[in-house]
Amino acid sequence: MNDTQDTVPGDAESPSPDLVQVVLGECSPADADAVFGVLREHFDSDRGGDAPHQTDETEAERRPAVWTGAFRASRTPDSVSGVLLSGPVTADLQGGPQAVGHVRATLESAFDVSVQGKASGDQEVEVQLRLTGADRGRPGPG
Repeated sequence: MNDTQDTVPGDAESPSPDLVQVVLGECSPADADAVFGVLREHFDSDRGGDAPHQTDETEAERRPAVWTGAFRASRTPDSVSGVLLSGPVTADLQGGPQAVGHVRATLESAFDVSVQGKASGDQEVEVQLRLTGADRGRPGPG
């Protein structure tokens, strides 16, 4: 269901403080593509142009769909347009505190965001967000 690579272009084997793992769930492939589309516009990614899709309906019926991507987030983009979603999306972000903050700020610019939970470790943070379509904006791809 998800066949992304493990690294971002130019990524070494060791984890980077700029690398954020993003896991999307409880949403349609089109909404997952809309979220990843926003992130791909502003950050280098392991996803390239790969759009989320379900490979097999029976597989989708057996388990929930989850999509993952890695994004190198060394800065917060200046401007992000609002994007419409057809339903809510759960987004789990994990990585270095600054990089997660950059991705979170980008998502907050494009969507209505509520924090569902967060945890901090020694050098990493994890944040769970609930994204809904912004009241303003353009439809996502698809």
